[in-house]
Amino acid sequence: MRIRSLFAILGTVVVLALLAVLVMVGTDRRPSSPRTPVDPDSPPPAVAALPAGTDAAGWARATARDTGIPERTLAAYASAEVRQRERTPQCGLSWSTLAGIGSIESRHARIGGARPGSDGRADPPIVGIALDGDNGTRRVTDTDGGRLDGDPVLDRAVGPMQFLPETWARHGADGNDDGVADPQQVDDAALAAAGYLCSSGRDVAEGDDWWDGVLAYNASDSYARDVWSAAAGYASSVRPQ
Repeated sequence: MRIRSLFAILGTVVVLALLAVLVMVGTDRRPSSPRTPVDPDSPPPAVAALPAGTDAAGWARATARDTGIPERTLAAYASAEVRQRERTPQCGLSWSTLAGIGSIESRHARIGGARPGSDGRADPPIVGIALDGDNGTRRVTDTDGGRLDGDPVLDRAVGPMQFLPETWARHGADGNDDGVADPQQVDDAALAAAGYLCSSGRDVAEGDDWWDGVLAYNASDSYARDVWSAAAGYASSVRPQ
C-alpha cells in the first residue's frame, strides 16, 4: 500500500513538472523584434543627416569606433550621402542605409579576406558567385565579356556593394574623382549605390521609397528587413558630435 502511494505521489510530481515546463515554454514565445519592421510601409531607419560640406574623412575618423565599420569604408558612405544630397536633394539618403547594404553585401569590403586599402580599393577584389540559376539565384549570362568579373560566360556581382556588370554600366560612378568608375573602389561603389537608391525620383527619407529602393537593389523582403535592422543599428550607435 505504501509503495502504491509512493508511486501515486511520484506520478503527480512528474505531471506537475511537465505542466510547469509547458507553461514556461508557452510564455517564452516572444514577438519579433520591434526594431525590424515587417511592413514595407514602415518608415526608414531614423538618422540625422550629415551637414552639407561635412569632412567625410574627419567624421569617419571620429565615428568608426562607434560603428565598428572600417574608417576608410565609413568615409565612403558619408561622402556618398553628402554628394548624393547635392545631386538629388529631394532624395534624403543617409550614410546608414549605405552601411546597412555594405554590411550585408561584403561586410564593408572585408568579405573573403578582402580589406579596403588606403586608396579605397578592395584587396583582393571582391567577386560573387556565378549567377547560374542555382542556389536561389537567377541565371544571368555574361554582359561585359568578363571585364569586371573575370567570367566570360556568366555574370557575377562585383565590389563592396556587389553590382552586376550590366547594372554598373548604367549606374557606375567616380566617387573619388580619379577619372575611373571602379566597382572595387569603395568611394565609387558607395556613390553608385547612392545614385541607384535615389533613381526614379525616390525620396528614401519616406517609407515607401526607402523600401522600394532597397528592394530594387535586391528583390528580397528578408534582405530589405536585414538592411533596415543593420542601418538602424549603425544610426543609433553614433554619438552626437
